[in-house]
Amino acid sequence: MRQTNSLGQKVRQFFIILLPILITQIALFAMNFFDTIMSGHASRNDLAGVAIGSSLWAPVFTGLSGILLALTPIIAQLIGAQRKERVPFNVVQGIYLAVVIAIAVIVCGTVLLNPILNAMKLDPEVQRVAHDFLAALSLGMVPLFVYTVFRCFIDALGHTRTTMLITLVSLPINVCLNYLLIFGKLGFPRLGGVGAGYSTAITYWCIAIIAFFVIRRGKAFQEYQVFGRLYRVSFRAWWEQLKIGVPIGFAIFFETSIFAAVTLLMSEFNTTTIAAHQAALNFASLLYMIPMSIAMALTITVGFEVGAGRFKDAKEYSLLGIGIAVGLSLLCAVGLFTFNEQVAQLYTNDPAVFELTKTFLLFAIFFQLSDGIAAPIQGSLRGYKDVNVTLVMTFISYWILGLPIGYLIARFTSYGAFGYWIGLISGLAFGAIFLSIHLRKIQRRHSLPVERSLLDISV
Repeated sequence: MRQTNSLGQKVRQFFIILLPILITQIALFAMNFFDTIMSGHASRNDLAGVAIGSSLWAPVFTGLSGILLALTPIIAQLIGAQRKERVPFNVVQGIYLAVVIAIAVIVCGTVLLNPILNAMKLDPEVQRVAHDFLAALSLGMVPLFVYTVFRCFIDALGHTRTTMLITLVSLPINVCLNYLLIFGKLGFPRLGGVGAGYSTAITYWCIAIIAFFVIRRGKAFQEYQVFGRLYRVSFRAWWEQLKIGVPIGFAIFFETSIFAAVTLLMSEFNTTTIAAHQAALNFASLLYMIPMSIAMALTITVGFEVGAGRFKDAKEYSLLGIGIAVGLSLLCAVGLFTFNEQVAQLYTNDPAVFELTKTFLLFAIFFQLSDGIAAPIQGSLRGYKDVNVTLVMTFISYWILGLPIGYLIARFTSYGAFGYWIGLISGLAFGAIFLSIHLRKIQRRHSLPVERSLLDISV
């Protein structure tokens, strides 16, 4: 990261940071994407089981990894304020915290997974696949959360291309292992959807190990000597990260868990409807990687400028990112409408699932614009370390407004399962409006000292 003095320089630097993040996010999501579509070609039950397992895991991972994302604005502001000597200590404390979180997830999953799946009243085979998929995936929990810390450190320095390359190297590993373990090729056992869990867990170990050696040996990171000293556990440092990270994590959790809640409610419908819903939701989540990546780039750029006290530049980056996100979201909406059938064919050969998936994908079009506004605004606010109001607004938008609306439409109108999607769209729209208003207030608040100092100088 470096200071920019014109809009053209900002655009160039923003895309230098954004494009590797976008490729990385798509590649990471592609693991889940390939898990789902390859399981779908194994059987309908494997598709439904993996999709349900993924929908339960996604909000847990995104919410808890959101806690670790606090490292990005912390490190970005330290770099902007020229306090590099504090960076390795914060990274090591983040690693300690990541290991604790991963172990807690495994313990909680052992206790809660069966009761949750039993409550969904799934077909026995679908429930077995979902359970065993998540059990296999748990073998990669620790490296996954540790890698999240490594990535926050690398990205905060502006070296987003590095994490992109790490992820691109690991993606073929995941796809090849899926092929071997899902379909039982080259003498491996045919595990169906459960094989996707094992292949993804192995891939998580690969990316964590690669990232470790990159940070240890890479020239761009050697000056920080992250692993040069074994720091003691500092609960004070944990508290600093948790104070910022918990609101980020819960805000992300409230947003992603709403989809898991809808999946639970959708369990009253048949396996065909569940499979179609999850297939369409999986692709909509893939498109969400675009505004999410822009949000992550904004956290880095805005955090860097805020740390340096350049609030005007921070505001310009925010507006730039939101504009790009809205434009790309509109483009995705048009593409999803145009290639509706082709997208549905990626997920299934089952005619009934195919037809329902096409309809769900039409509803997914309306996700795009709201995501294009809300996600980059959240990223900008994290750059300011303003996270508490976002947490409250996200909870209200999705759980107080969106979910009840969806439930009422699904239960008391002819829309049925599609009613839940209407509720999701409503929640996303409310969130985009509320967050837009709050970001403007934050930007005005930070511009006041500058404006007053200019007035004092003129006087």
